[in-house]
Amino acid sequence: MHTSQNGVCTVMKSRTNIKPVVLGRRGNSFLLVPQMFSFESMTKDGRALCSGETVILQSEINRFTSRLRRHGIKVTAIHNHWLFDSPRLMFMHWESIDNPVAFARKTKDALSVLTTRVVRGK
Repeated sequence: MHTSQNGVCTVMKSRTNIKPVVLGRRGNSFLLVPQMFSFESMTKDGRALCSGETVILQSEINRFTSRLRRHGIKVTAIHNHWLFDSPRLMFMHWESIDNPVAFARKTKDALSVLTTRVVRGK
């Protein structure tokens, strides 16, 4: 899904391969497994404030961070949102001033290191 409002394009999707359990219950909410990317209006030089957020497994953090940094993208936060979750869901935020298409391609490359196998909570 994507939206455009106030000069900001926002793209949202879910990591549907992650099947979390929170407080002992299987959760299906987008809030549990989101990926979001935003692209502000470009300046005359064709660059914009671009940012991203994804749910991420603990075992994926180092490779994903390294890939973003290799592309010159700043990782700005790694934290949890939920308590009593399985698998342990972490969330990462990143940002860059870049051409939006270039940022999207760099982000796509970084996302390629994340698992696509089904991960089920217990």
